[in-house]
Amino acid sequence: MHKGHQPLTRLDYADRFGPTAGDRIRLADTNLRIEVTEDWCGGPGHSGSEVVFGGGKVVRESMGQACAPRDSRRFGAPQPPDTVITGAVILDHWGVVKADVAIRDGRIVALGKAYNNETMNRLHDRHPTATDFVIGPETEVISGNGKILTAGAVDTHVHFICPEQIHEALVSGVTTLIGGGTGPAEGSTATTVTPGSWHLARLFKALDGFPVNIGLLGKGNTMSYESLYNQVKAGALGLKIHEDWGATPAVLRRSLEVCKTTGVQLALHADTLNEAGTVEDTIKAIGGHPIHVFHVEGAGGGHAPDMLTMAGLPNVLPASTNPTRPFTVNTVPEHMDMVMVAHHLNPLVEEDRAFAESRIRPATMAAEDLLHDLGAISIMSSDSLAMGRIGEMIMRTWQTAHVMRDRFGPLEGDTGGPGGADNRRARRYIAKYTINPALAHGIEHEVGSVAVGRLADLVLWEPAFFGVKPYRVIKGGQIAYAQVGDANASIVTPQPVLPRPVWGATGRAPGANSVNFVTAEAINAGLAGRVEVSKPFAAIRDTRKVFKADMRENNACPLIEVDGRACEVKIDGRPVGSSEYATELPMAQRYFLF
Repeated sequence: MHKGHQPLTRLDYADRFGPTAGDRIRLADTNLRIEVTEDWCGGPGHSGSEVVFGGGKVVRESMGQACAPRDSRRFGAPQPPDTVITGAVILDHWGVVKADVAIRDGRIVALGKAYNNETMNRLHDRHPTATDFVIGPETEVISGNGKILTAGAVDTHVHFICPEQIHEALVSGVTTLIGGGTGPAEGSTATTVTPGSWHLARLFKALDGFPVNIGLLGKGNTMSYESLYNQVKAGALGLKIHEDWGATPAVLRRSLEVCKTTGVQLALHADTLNEAGTVEDTIKAIGGHPIHVFHVEGAGGGHAPDMLTMAGLPNVLPASTNPTRPFTVNTVPEHMDMVMVAHHLNPLVEEDRAFAESRIRPATMAAEDLLHDLGAISIMSSDSLAMGRIGEMIMRTWQTAHVMRDRFGPLEGDTGGPGGADNRRARRYIAKYTINPALAHGIEHEVGSVAVGRLADLVLWEPAFFGVKPYRVIKGGQIAYAQVGDANASIVTPQPVLPRPVWGATGRAPGANSVNFVTAEAINAGLAGRVEVSKPFAAIRDTRKVFKADMRENNACPLIEVDGRACEVKIDGRPVGSSEYATELPMAQRYFLF
């Protein structure tokens, strides 16, 4: 109770209800802080009406909980949601606000203030975004107070090698996986491709029991228009050209023809050896069409040594993979073995060693750090089990942001000083693994943002563990993974507390809370009848009009020059030093015993 009915201090308020407008939150053990710009739950000025669940709290019958059944419109109020997340700080590409979140039928239906319309006043009649919604007797409550809520991550570079990858992705906060593979075949451990209708159908079936959205890439390395088109009709949401299958300019042009016809994205791992042409030849073959360029720095593959120049082009949607993120004292030494294994090379063969060495360049790795901070590289991905780590995509994104904040200070528009906030930088970096990869593959209407109408693929984080270990992973409105203690304990908190699959990850739940992304053409051609799976097929949008300018918070197009002989990179004429590597990182050994 309030002592003498005195107002709560800001500290007391935060302890009870979580941060409010003007409060700052440190992200894990990084040097980054975000500031809550608005409190759509009302804040201290409306103290007493916060919808908090628990003994003696607000969400009780005739108090914060109304009588309206799920499918009624009692007193003209909107239908109550299935689930409410209370008082969470939302961090998304569009801002940092505190809000209650309403989920119904597996989708986000409102952001704003939960209330009982029979006993409480509305708050947001004139707000352009926030709204008020009713908690009913059929509404579940997830407490987001004191926690950060983000959209589930979208990883666009997944080699589907083994089932355990899906667990690692989910427990890190990734809820949508795009890529290819058939298992530990050499073609899959090297290239992100599921080739042909037979393999596409089998992989859809294999992934049907996991609570993740899936998008599969067909093989783009052919001059056969029929083969390319058939793969799209068989369920490929995009095509992938990889140098290990032959990344020639002619193949690029042919794949782009099919992309134009079907609206799918073309992902490119370009020609490291420059056998069929240089980076200039590849740019010419692309002809200004939009294209998603994987590991644009080049260590993961691509024209040596100047693949990185493509990150400055207005039609290129450039991505990083996480083994080079951020550039540290360990980055170069670990890459030789990774390249050898991933691309089926023989360390005893001189030409194979030369191939690997050509891809490992400290100068371009150092420049990659800066290009991310400038917003010139728009997407982060993993390259899982083919040089990258699927469970570290989110963590390495924020490690990169920390290194850049440490080296260059606050971004323009952010507030400086030790007590300042880094909202702009946080919005830039979170966009790299949420909305921007979704835009690149035409699925932004379904995933990639905490926004009304999207699938409720959401991740709750305790601030101290932000970006490292999610507190709850919500898939299609259902908790799929969570930090849970001993199942034989009397409560949920006794050790060992581990990220465990819960009901959203078991039985037939994944078929109801997740989707497979394909083209409308594939759906109309009867894909669901040919490939019988539980997950519904959801149509992607046309990607042929998505350019760099559409990348949220990451649409810069600087002039990038690479001098291979001098091992020098210039960005808008300014040299980038290759000796600038990090020797210590946050989000590392402090959080992991093993």
